[in-house]
This record gives sequence, C-alpha cells and structure tokens, in this order.
Amino acid sequence: MTTPALANIPVSVLAGYLGANKTAMSRLRGVAAAVLLGLTVAGCGYNTIPTYEEQAKAKWADVQNNYQRRADLIPNLVATVQGFAKQEREVLTAVVEARAKATQVKIDVSQLTDPDKLRQFQDAQNQLSGALGRLLAVSERYPDLKSNQNFLALQSQLEGTENRIAVARRDYIEAVRVYNTELRTFPGVLWAATFFRANKPMAGFTASETSQTPPQVKF
Repeated sequence: MTTPALANIPVSVLAGYLGANKTAMSRLRGVAAAVLLGLTVAGCGYNTIPTYEEQAKAKWADVQNNYQRRADLIPNLVATVQGFAKQEREVLTAVVEARAKATQVKIDVSQLTDPDKLRQFQDAQNQLSGALGRLLAVSERYPDLKSNQNFLALQSQLEGTENRIAVARRDYIEAVRVYNTELRTFPGVLWAATFFRANKPMAGFTASETSQTPPQVKF
C-alpha cells in the first residue's frame, strides 16, 4: 500500500529525486575508486622513478653551485697573487683561461643522460683544478705572499670549496646510482617500460683521485 505522503508526490519529482541520488552515489563510488587506485599505484612504486629523478637533479644542482662558488673565488685569488708575483704570468694566464673554459661548459638537467656532455664538463673542471694547484704552489717562492692575510683567507675558502665539491659529487653519484638502478630492477623496470619510456639512465660523474683532492699548500 502506498503511503499518503508518497501518494501526494508527483511521479516526475520522485523520479528526479531517485535519479539525483543515484548520480550522487555513482560520483561517490567514482571518487572512492580514484582514491583507491591512487593509493594502489603509489604503493606499487609508480612515484619512485620521478622521485629519484628529481633527487638526482637536485644533487647535480649542488655540484654546479659549488663549482660556481670556486669560480667566483678565483679572480680575487689571481689578483692577489699577481700583486706579489707579476712575473708568474704563465701560471696566472693558465688559471684565467681554465676558469673561462670551465664556466663556459654548462650542463642543464636535460643533458644529464649524455655521457659525452658530462665528460666535457668534468674535463674542463679538472683542468681548472690543475691550474689552481700550480697557482697555489707559486706561493712557496714568495714569503710575502704566503703570509698575506687576503691570500690566506682565499686559500682557506678554496680548500673548503674543494671539499664541498667532493661531497656534492659523491652525493650526485649516489643519487644517479639509485635512479639508474630503479630503471633496471623490478618493479621500476615495469613502470619504465610503460609510463616512463622517456626516462633514460643518467650519466655517472666519475672523478679521478687527484681531482677529488683539494690543492694543498704548506705554510
């Protein structure tokens, strides 16, 4: 038996109410399914590849920032040495030229998958490291330069920067290792073969033992 209340409701209004309620329930189920899918995908490692990729890019930015810090210190160092040892023109010129080359060789994050680009960057920085070592060694022949406070401060800053560069390189190498491993191992290899086909292994930043050693000057 139909209740009096329902009997007084027009059929069209009742149908609209039931239809709207069904639509709301359908949307709710859709939202719940989307949330569940998102949680499932995240739990399966979908976000791992882009996360590791961004971490490696951030570590590369640290490498570049520290190399730039070293480059910024060099003009003052050259000027200080020149004030005491103008006759060391060949050494001074070598440092200036090496610095110019090193600052010109730049790599953005889109080129980190190109080993040749990274090798060019590394070679330029290694040449600058060698030139800096020769420049700092010049101080041994000039007692006044060795005791100059400005030179001592710059030499200390350079040594600190070289140490920071070594740490930044180490962190970048580890971040790249983690990212590249994820691309090649399960379950990351599945995501790499489907949703992240454009992602390529990054080039490792390898450095010789000598290039990781800060220039040493004995006083």
